[in-house]
Amino acid sequence: MRKYLKLRNVVLSIVVLLLLATGAFVAWANNPLPAAPEALAALQSTTEVSVQSQNGWTVFAPTGSPPTTGFIFYPGGRVDPRAYALHLQSIARNGYLVVLTPMPLNLAVFGVNEASEVIQNFPDIKLWAVGGHSLGGAMAARYVQSNPDSVQGLVFWASYPDIDLSSIAIKALSVYGTNDGVANAQGIQNSAAMLPPDTIFVAVDGGNHSGFGWYGLQPGDTEASITPADQTNQTVDATSTLLASLSD
Repeated sequence: MRKYLKLRNVVLSIVVLLLLATGAFVAWANNPLPAAPEALAALQSTTEVSVQSQNGWTVFAPTGSPPTTGFIFYPGGRVDPRAYALHLQSIARNGYLVVLTPMPLNLAVFGVNEASEVIQNFPDIKLWAVGGHSLGGAMAARYVQSNPDSVQGLVFWASYPDIDLSSIAIKALSVYGTNDGVANAQGIQNSAAMLPPDTIFVAVDGGNHSGFGWYGLQPGDTEASITPADQTNQTVDATSTLLASLSD
């Protein structure tokens, strides 16, 4: 009996430790870097862009001619998804449907296939690109590897793949900041061998990791030497150019 009680106590201790660790992880993941007021303001519809909530996503749609090209965006790890609203509203203003997909526990690794449901819900969109910031970009790349026929474009913001996409026929773009302290420029450039041969690399001179959203300076990042608005504009321009190329 004593041996049984001792074993039971050990098992209970392990269970308690696992529950505590799980609780700590969930609390950590559910405490993302907060969106700045500039980003939150971009969640309001304008005369040029309608902003709506659908199936838990935030959908940015141009109010002019119905778009036929769409962009699905995966947020960075532990960043409030709303922090990307200013970037994404600006892309929609250029004539594209943009769908921001929040992730379980604010980590795209738990929502790699979110793009499939988005695509099913917007049948009028004929051409799609998927992309994301940091961890979101890496998980978008995994989606492309598993669903190469579902999308025509792939976009990385301060990110790179952890799998080989070099043989997949897709238009790809990698935008990175030269002052990035989290995903350094050399690491991003070294990822070229894992990307399609015609991947376009765009360096935002003076941009940092945090400047691909509006949420303040991320721990481990370095200060940018350009304004957040400048980095936003360069990122939006590069991404919109890639989206325009999908119909070529």
